[in-house]
Amino acid sequence: MLIHESKKGYILISTEIQAEFERLSQELKPNRVVGFIEDDFKIEHAKAVVAEAYISEAQTKYIIIGSSSFTNVAQNSLLKVLEEPPKNIEFIIISPTKSNLLPTVRSRLPIVKGKIIHSVQNIELNLAKIDYAEVFAFLKANARITKSDAKTLVEALYYRATVVDMLILSISQLDNFDRAYRLLELNSRPQSVLALILMSFVGDKNAG
Repeated sequence: MLIHESKKGYILISTEIQAEFERLSQELKPNRVVGFIEDDFKIEHAKAVVAEAYISEAQTKYIIIGSSSFTNVAQNSLLKVLEEPPKNIEFIIISPTKSNLLPTVRSRLPIVKGKIIHSVQNIELNLAKIDYAEVFAFLKANARITKSDAKTLVEALYYRATVVDMLILSISQLDNFDRAYRLLELNSRPQSVLALILMSFVGDKNAG
C-alpha cells in the first residue's frame, strides 16, 4: 500500500473506506482527526465538513471525508475550503475510484493509491460466453440496487472481463465502462447502466 509521506492533505483511492479511516485515525495521532464517513456524501454532509473546518485549531486537525458516492452539489460546496483551507486544517478524501470525484476536486489535492479489493463481489457471469438470457436474468436480479452498489458491480464486471475471462476489450467496451460511472453520477437507472455494459459483450460475441 502506498502511504502519503507528508503531513499535507490528499485524496486516497481505496475500496476499504472504513478500514482506511481507522488506520489513519491511529497513524495521525496525536493530531485531532474528525471523520465524515458516509454511504452517499451529500450537501448536508459537506456543510458539516465546512463548519468543522472553520473551528479554529492550535495544531493540525485532519478532516477525513470518505464515501462510495459523492454528489456533485456536495463536492462543489467544498471547493473553496479545499482550495484555501483554514489554518492548521488538512483534508483527506477517501474514494474507491477517481471517477467519483469532479476534476475540480481532484485538481486541489494529490492523489494516492491505497487498498483496492476487486473481489468484493464475485461475478458468476462468463463474459466471454454470455447470452441474452443471462443478461436479462442478471438485470432482473439487480433491478433495485443502489447507485453505490451499481458502481461496485461495474468494477466487478470490469475485473471479471479483464482478469478472470482475460478478454481484450474493444474501444467501445472500454468507453462503456467509463460512461457507466458518469451515468451513475447523473443518477441514471443502475439497471440501464448495467445493461449498457453487458449488451456490448453479447453483441461482441455474436459479431465474432
